[in-house]
Parts: sequence; structure tokens; C-alpha cells
Amino acid sequence: MKLKESIYVIGEGLTEKYYFQHLKRLKKYSCVIRPRFFSKKNSIYYLEKRTKELLSADVTVICAFDADVSQRNKDEKIKLQKFITEYKNNDKVIICDSLPSIEFWFLLHFKKTNKHFANYNAIRDELRKYIPDYDKTEKYLMQDKWAKILILKQDTAIDYGKKLKSGSGAYSNIYKAIEILEK
Repeated sequence: MKLKESIYVIGEGLTEKYYFQHLKRLKKYSCVIRPRFFSKKNSIYYLEKRTKELLSADVTVICAFDADVSQRNKDEKIKLQKFITEYKNNDKVIICDSLPSIEFWFLLHFKKTNKHFANYNAIRDELRKYIPDYDKTEKYLMQDKWAKILILKQDTAIDYGKKLKSGSGAYSNIYKAIEILEK
């Protein structure tokens, strides 16, 4: 596999795909984001498969995914732990998980918290205090207005995200991707 760019972003869903596409365009990030790099099947298996494929081409791989599936499914939890263990010391793989979901990363743009959110609806309701019309539909996510709002507070989110640790409530490591893309 011969690839032109050196940073590839992969993920598990539409929200991650559109978020990074908007960032790439609006902030002029140098990276590759393709729909086929984002699985509609929320599975660590697909992330691991894509990561291995891309690493064989000697590129940096940013893996953005929601960690909440691992909280609900024992098999996925085991796969996630194995995936993180395998790649945590590989400087070519940037693991950017969020618990419960990437919407927690979005919330960090507005407030510092590690509150546990019971489900997506709970975090969505909190996020809507800051982005009133936020919705996880493709029709909404395709528009860039929500990403523009987040970009204005990106430094705040990075600062808050760095202070939170996985295993201590909600967290997000998306800041690691932003730091790589900002270089």
C-alpha cells in the first residue's frame, strides 16, 4: 500500500468522521480522512484491522472512537484492552478514545467535568446548553456550524482533556489528535 500523506484519521462513526473532516477543511490540517476509514459497525475489530493496514504503509494513524461500547460488552472490552496494550507505546498510533462518547470531548470545549453520563441522551442534553441544536444525525453533522463553534474553544478543550485521566469518570483523548494535527 502506497500512501501520500503521513497522517490518517480512522474512527468508528459518523460523528468522528464529520468532526475531523470539518477540522481538516476549516483548520487546514494535513491528514487523510476517507469514509471507508470509518466503520458503521461500532467494533474495535474494524479499528484494529484498519490500523494494521495503514501501519504497513508507515504512516501515523489517529484512532478516534467511543469507549462506551466496551463498558456494555465484555468481548468488546477485552478487544479494546488488547488494542490499547498493543499500540499504546507505538508512536505511529494515536489512540483517541472518549468515554462515554466524542460528545464528551465536545462538552469539554465549554466546561471542565468528568461527570459520568448514563447514556448519549444525558450528554446530548448537557451539550445542548452550549450548542442548542446539536444532533447526531448525518443531516446535522454534515453542516459545519457546530464544528466552527467548537474550534473557537478548542484550546479550552485541550487543556481540560489533558487534566482528565481514563478510569476516573468520563474522559476524552481527542486532544492528542488535535496536538498532532496542529504540528
